[in-house]
Amino acid sequence: MNRTAPSGLYTLTHRVRWRIYGFLFVFGFIAYFQQKGLTVAAERIMPDLHFSQVQIGWLESAFVLGYALFQFPGGVLGQRLGARLVFTLIGAVAFLATVLTPLAPVLLQGSALLMAMIALQFVLGLAQGPIFPVSTGVMESWFAPQRWAWIQGLQSSALQLAAAATAPLVAYLMSTIGWQQALIWPALPAAGVVALWAWYGRNTPQEHRSVSAAEIVELGHRPEEQAQSPITRDRLARILTNRSVLLLSVSYVCMNYVFYLISNWCFLYLVQERRFTVLESGLLSVLPPLGAALGAGIGGVLVTAACKRFGMRWGFRAVPLVALPATGLLLLLVVNLSSAYLALAALTLAYLVVELTEAAYWGGTMVVARADCMSASGVLNTGGNVGGVIGIPIVAYLSGGGHWSAAFALGAVLALVAMLLWFGIDADRPIVQG
Repeated sequence: MNRTAPSGLYTLTHRVRWRIYGFLFVFGFIAYFQQKGLTVAAERIMPDLHFSQVQIGWLESAFVLGYALFQFPGGVLGQRLGARLVFTLIGAVAFLATVLTPLAPVLLQGSALLMAMIALQFVLGLAQGPIFPVSTGVMESWFAPQRWAWIQGLQSSALQLAAAATAPLVAYLMSTIGWQQALIWPALPAAGVVALWAWYGRNTPQEHRSVSAAEIVELGHRPEEQAQSPITRDRLARILTNRSVLLLSVSYVCMNYVFYLISNWCFLYLVQERRFTVLESGLLSVLPPLGAALGAGIGGVLVTAACKRFGMRWGFRAVPLVALPATGLLLLLVVNLSSAYLALAALTLAYLVVELTEAAYWGGTMVVARADCMSASGVLNTGGNVGGVIGIPIVAYLSGGGHWSAAFALGAVLALVAMLLWFGIDADRPIVQG
């Protein structure tokens, strides 16, 4: 006789998978603080270290380059070594790079300082590269397929909550104790989280002593060999030549120009173009990432519902086909509004709407790749960060010359291209692994 299914509250408090997911949520939160702290501190770094806005763009580009380069190798590494070991290693390296960046001016100056900070940002990017591909593999092992889009949306929400917390925290701290201390002290708790994961985390439910037989049953039939079989050259070739994976990645390139435009440059846009003070911008720049956090969570719900209603192919397409062109229109509205506060509202709404699509990109990749989703999502996020590698210097150049409107107009065009590519993406045709 079947027992009544456990309630949602019961599963949250009694199921190991949600504790594991809690680590993924925190890892995402930490990663975005480590990334975005420098972009907020840039306003004080430039006069203190005599860096230009273009040189700040070089620092950000160095991070994104390292981040992009290690997406796919990091996903492959995660499938070979397992999430427990990989998260421990990359978490330790990322912590060191984060702390050493604000300490570099103590020992160096001039061009040597600039090169050292560029190198540290590049190492930080390499260390953070595998975080989301490996997280995707953990989700594939620990959750049933119907949950994938939803939990990907929640994961994206964590990132934006971190971005929302980073701006006012760093802005306040650097106005009271200086930008170096503002980047060091909030970064210290990451070391404890990494140590706790090394002790508690496991690659699959079958490996964890605290996972009950009931929880295994709730996950459905999950063959151990599917989750644990090592990645092979043939499987990598199938991933790299799959049409849906490639189109997802190219579309993500275009979408992420918009993402980086808002996430990395919102603070300086409010200071330079809309004439807010540093503290005002620190407070007001909370709003776009809060909107994005809300959008990412809603996007997971919408994609899940669309897949139930329309099937996988059109279920994953539905949200991007509406949200991406709407984002482009909102970007054009931002630069054409005379009121600074209305422009901020439009910018917040644009970030919310574009983040509706995260669940479609990541959940769609999981459905197409299944057991090889770590490597496939590494391909996806390589594309996403190519958008940053290309976009950051473009925005730095345009904004440094006062041409913010051109930077936003380019984002509108790329959002439309990202939408059109979704017509070729088919989640009904997963990669066949022989």
